[in-house]
Amino acid sequence: MRIAPFRIEQYYARYEFSAGFMLSNSDAESRSVGELLALEEGALERFSEQRLGYTEAPGSPALRRQVARVYETLEDEDTLVCSSAEEGIFLLYHALLGPGDHAVVETPCYESALQLARSTGAEVSVWQRHAEDDWAHDVSALEGLLRPNTRVVYVNTPHNPTGLLMPRGVYEHVLALGRERGFTVFCDEVYRELEHDPADRLPAACDLSDTAVSLGSVSKTYGLPGLRLGWLASKDRDLLRRVLELKYYTTICSPAPSEFLTELALRHRERLAERNLGIVQHNLPLLEAFLRRRADLFSWAHPDAGPIGFLRFLGDGDAEAFCERVVRGADVLLLPGSVYDEPGHLRVGYGRANMPDALQRLEAFLTDPA
Repeated sequence: MRIAPFRIEQYYARYEFSAGFMLSNSDAESRSVGELLALEEGALERFSEQRLGYTEAPGSPALRRQVARVYETLEDEDTLVCSSAEEGIFLLYHALLGPGDHAVVETPCYESALQLARSTGAEVSVWQRHAEDDWAHDVSALEGLLRPNTRVVYVNTPHNPTGLLMPRGVYEHVLALGRERGFTVFCDEVYRELEHDPADRLPAACDLSDTAVSLGSVSKTYGLPGLRLGWLASKDRDLLRRVLELKYYTTICSPAPSEFLTELALRHRERLAERNLGIVQHNLPLLEAFLRRRADLFSWAHPDAGPIGFLRFLGDGDAEAFCERVVRGADVLLLPGSVYDEPGHLRVGYGRANMPDALQRLEAFLTDPA
């Protein structure tokens, strides 16, 4: 198995824990263990009694029950807990794909969604979205990519890095193609429940189609990436069984403390999401005002979900060099779009409470770079 370098994580490895201010983070504001435990009376005592033995490989029954409740039509057995969404992507692809198979991946995307598909030995086509079309979805282009041996089509809504929701009609058409042509629609939904207007929320793919798989996580909307837990949700239990067989060779099971805290968090997920949506709704107008003031440097397709957006860089030089100047000169970390194969762009994040401070530092630097 050969996997290309993970450019996003390589870039963050250089700066994420040394830069003073993050202005490109893909997650929302986090919480402490104490804050989580305070959500329920007696939770601290129960957590202190948590045994540190092995857990069940598919996830504890109680945790799978809470995951199923994220959806409208699923039962507990329709869920499989993974050690982060990253493991879910790896396992799902390797359960579905191999040499002689074909996959389609919506791009730009989080790099593992593309490179892990390629690592299976399958042939991979990209369903490319373009900035000049405001990142519109060309459904006819997708249909032209499909083959008799297409086993999986990966889509992502709300989308990383643009922060855009897939239009409802496009979404339902993709799911219908999966049913008609016999491929799995693998829908990355890690930003679901952080739509800027909750009325815009799409149903989960696994609720709309028996042949779809939804990818979820506590990392993004709920702001709990340190728990390192995610899940796959699907009514295709045979596929989940094949994924589980592979999981025995990766993590086997999840950490017991993370399972305890994730189960607790999901019981209160509306509260966690509501707090973080409030932060996003507070920060987004500040970012919009900044972009109006600096229209000489940036433009974007206005996001409607999640805590990130994708800025077109209009200044001199390339976006990566600009990001390097900013992190060195202002101690503010942006993410160059080159890690998405979009070198004229950069990713900005606005889901954390200190985002206004980071934005102020960036604007001060742009005003006086000396």
